[in-house]
Amino acid sequence: MTSIDLKHVFASLPHMERGVAKVIGGDPKGKNFLYTNGKCVIIRNIENPAIADIYTEHAHQVIVAKYSPSRSYIASGDVSGKIRIWDTTQKEHLLKYEYTPFSGTIKDIVWTEDSRRIAVVGEGREKFGAVFLWDTGSSVGEVAGHSKIINSVDIRPKRPYRLITASDDKSVGFFEGPPFKFKFTQTGHSQFVNCVRYSPDGSRFVSASSDGQILVYDGTTGERVGSLGGEKAHTGGVYAVSWSPTGSHLISASGDKTVKLWDVGAGTAVTTFNMGTQVMDLQLGCLWQEDHLLSFSLSGYINYLDKNNPDRPIRTVKGHSKSIRCVTVHKSDRQYIYSGSHDGHINYWDADTGENGCFSGNGHTNQVSQMAINDENELVTCSMDDTVRYTSLSKQEYSASDVVKMDSQPKSVSVAKGGLSLAVCIDQVVLLKDKKKVFTLDNLGYQPEIGALHPNGSTALVGSVEGKIYLYSIEGNTLKQNDQVLNLRGAVTYMAYSSDGAYLGVVDAAKVASVFSVVDGYSVKDEFYGHHAKPVTLAWSPDNQHFATAGIDMMVYVWTVGDSDKRFKLQDAHRLHHVCSLAWKDEHTLVTVSHDASVKQWTINY
Repeated sequence: MTSIDLKHVFASLPHMERGVAKVIGGDPKGKNFLYTNGKCVIIRNIENPAIADIYTEHAHQVIVAKYSPSRSYIASGDVSGKIRIWDTTQKEHLLKYEYTPFSGTIKDIVWTEDSRRIAVVGEGREKFGAVFLWDTGSSVGEVAGHSKIINSVDIRPKRPYRLITASDDKSVGFFEGPPFKFKFTQTGHSQFVNCVRYSPDGSRFVSASSDGQILVYDGTTGERVGSLGGEKAHTGGVYAVSWSPTGSHLISASGDKTVKLWDVGAGTAVTTFNMGTQVMDLQLGCLWQEDHLLSFSLSGYINYLDKNNPDRPIRTVKGHSKSIRCVTVHKSDRQYIYSGSHDGHINYWDADTGENGCFSGNGHTNQVSQMAINDENELVTCSMDDTVRYTSLSKQEYSASDVVKMDSQPKSVSVAKGGLSLAVCIDQVVLLKDKKKVFTLDNLGYQPEIGALHPNGSTALVGSVEGKIYLYSIEGNTLKQNDQVLNLRGAVTYMAYSSDGAYLGVVDAAKVASVFSVVDGYSVKDEFYGHHAKPVTLAWSPDNQHFATAGIDMMVYVWTVGDSDKRFKLQDAHRLHHVCSLAWKDEHTLVTVSHDASVKQWTINY
């Protein structure tokens, strides 16, 4: 029985915006945490972040997701004002209810402790908040009293219930109920209020603001009873707070690039975690869950804080927060997956454990379009920043010198033995040897799209928009055009040689995958049909007998050379997104990457 099974999900990082608080959902059982990126809700294991699940049923960008206290459901809210309440106990995450309490961005969600009522707030056109019964959607009060967007909401975790809100109108709202009625606003802040949170026992709540203050209130009456850190808790805006399970302490995340741990009773900071000096080190979210203290940087990095060593996190989870465009796999003592994204970031992952990191130094400044690994153990990448880079995998740092500037934007880069690289740029083809340009072809008479070097370094191919593949012999440091031209049915979108150099695989805009036999003078060996829309990438299995293709029809196919009827189909590999690039970890494991910024591995049982 043939099957394709999901083996690993290395999830995207949260989508972060400068100056915007990121709400992180905690797990009542302490196992997972929740955050959002694009249209995805990511459910991530807190002990081992390499274990993740991705929910992709929202039609619009999701902003916030929260577990019900019973833990049976998650409620998630998006920019259109839709709230989806879905099952957490089954893999399918079946939808239970869907509501649109107001039209506009939902910024925060809270459940009552009996899991029966939900309050949501945000940027509605007609109102900034709503509170309703989870199973009927009928209103149980009115969230009024604010003149601007509401950023944050919380409900006292025991009776008598109280509802609190934080708004851009610089005030904190206080409500009694249910049904919840507006009582008064507290106006102690001089800037936007970003976050309000009740202590676990409901005796107190705090508000955090862009003015750097964290104010403390009585949980039942709403009276202000103090502040943390005197005049100011932080020198920058405070974006998020999270209470300790006992309610005696809390952590706060700030634009001053620190997280502070507070003794709430004393009003003083016990520990200050310095998270760095760069803009990307701004702290926009945090979560205290059992023994784990997490903070979220503007970079999207998830930091596990160490109380005993405040300047060095226990671990930092890295990855991508933007669309991944290319991927490759490298075998050394362990297998590593390398992925490059739309924002120029390159990440590496231990293929088995998911432990990950990125190169040090300054790398690409724009989309990484393609990558390959040469015989010198260097990652060769081309980018929309008009460069080709060579990065040593053993040093794991970007080199300032091993970067070659192109005359125009490179679309594709491929490598072969003898230190050769081929960069196909807009209207230009460049042959490089030992990291230097040695030959350039201009005035091609066709529009080049993609290149491929034969593994032995004898031949260079250039595929064109016009649906032709041009063959060039590599003679010394020059490219000499052959008379032979391969004709395809549509524009060449991708091509690659099998690792033994016996076959050339090509996909084109006419939705055909073709295999040419190199030893037989590039005669057509097989044609493969199945994609409903343009295929965009192709990768050969290490066995040289199978190859995979992926297209904008969101399909991935695994094909068998010599048997065009034998195919394995993988639908919705990255739901709502097409697969941008493929690589093989081994003969039975395929790696896919996509616009959802996640890396997935699939086991293929032939």
